[in-house]
Amino acid sequence: MSSAEVRRAAFDNAGVPAAAAALVDRIAKAAWKIGDDDIAAARAAGLSEDEIFEITVCAAYGQAMRQLDAGLAALAAAVASAKEPA
Repeated sequence: MSSAEVRRAAFDNAGVPAAAAALVDRIAKAAWKIGDDDIAAARAAGLSEDEIFEITVCAAYGQAMRQLDAGLAALAAAVASAKEPA
């Protein structure tokens, strides 16, 4: 898988290579719990410092976009239901 494909997979949180899967999953589900052990595990899985950085940024940005999209959809639904006659 090319570097661009890995970054896209991290952004999408889908089809992530095994070496990065645990880190990407942790970022998507509990980013505030990322610690030195998570980075060490990614390094031990064969990822370079640059790869870890790129994957981390893409995974975090992708998760933020998914959360933003969900929030905007909920807001749109609330506005639409408020406009409906009772």
